[in-house]
Amino acid sequence: MPRHLLRTEPDLNRLVDANGQVHTGFFPRSVRKINGRDFDYRTPMGAAHNPLARHFHYKQFQYFGVLSDRVLAGCALAHTAYLGLAFVYAYDTRTRRMVSETIRLPLGRGLVMADSPVEGMSVLTSRSADIRMGYSERADGTLEKTLYVQTARGLRMEASLLESTPFQVQALCTPCGVNGWTYANKVAGVPVSGFIDSALGRSDLAAIGAMGHHDFSAGYMRRETFWNWACLSGRVGRRTLGLNISCGVNETSYSENCLWLDGALLPVGLAQFHFDRNDPESAWHVCTSDGAVDLHFTPAGRHTERLNLGLFATRFAQYFGQFSGTIRANRKSIAVHNMWGFVEDQYAKW
Repeated sequence: MPRHLLRTEPDLNRLVDANGQVHTGFFPRSVRKINGRDFDYRTPMGAAHNPLARHFHYKQFQYFGVLSDRVLAGCALAHTAYLGLAFVYAYDTRTRRMVSETIRLPLGRGLVMADSPVEGMSVLTSRSADIRMGYSERADGTLEKTLYVQTARGLRMEASLLESTPFQVQALCTPCGVNGWTYANKVAGVPVSGFIDSALGRSDLAAIGAMGHHDFSAGYMRRETFWNWACLSGRVGRRTLGLNISCGVNETSYSENCLWLDGALLPVGLAQFHFDRNDPESAWHVCTSDGAVDLHFTPAGRHTERLNLGLFATRFAQYFGQFSGTIRANRKSIAVHNMWGFVEDQYAKW
């Protein structure tokens, strides 16, 4: 369905209003402040939740991805209240070598998350890494997202992506379970500048034509959450192409599923992920109900997290690899050949 036929909220400075109610729907631009803790959070039976529940049930997740034919990289910051988690990796597509770092911080101590995809900075400070994910707005309205990484093992990244006219962000808030919601702010199909320096060598991201993806998500998500997700970001001839689709989250009343063609946002249908759970590093088939996406994904490597503490658990796998197939946009078919991207298979009890 065309986006203009769906409910679109006006520009917002704050996601939660003065009465503690959250705005749901699509937004024409990023919401300036995700003041999620101001939400009137209730139990399933309608009573006001206590302060501990309000704190520990609120989740925040931010991710910066870099894709090119030479080098791939991913960096995530997650604050679950029980645990602060970060991972960062770089992968050389020619040598198939990978460097990575994972940091876990009990109760999230040492991790401060920005509450805006427009301004501010998320900061993780630990003995093994210093990570900063920044958000700013230029005078002309262009939004910039930045990444700085320095690990004790010598992995360093500085990256920047710009959302300049005519790029359209995917910004939406969906109901979640009986008493929650999720705000998602997605970007793909945009160039990235900066560098990656590690034991793999040094790469100038602009010089190698790197493209980027960014995800800013927050909310009172389901206690047990599952998702599959796919993203690509690259060029087809002289055109830029981005894709963001998922199932399991952000699909109640509204869907985050979309693609970007030269920065224009085009909604797509519900997503299906077909893969062998006994052999997830074999080929995947990723498609949408409206036929707009029909892609096969061949993994080249992965980053995984697995932790089970009873009260808190995660089984996370992010695969990076190549997509091939077709994407339909504006009634035209676009052939995709070996374009780099990500898929995920995630379960969390948080």
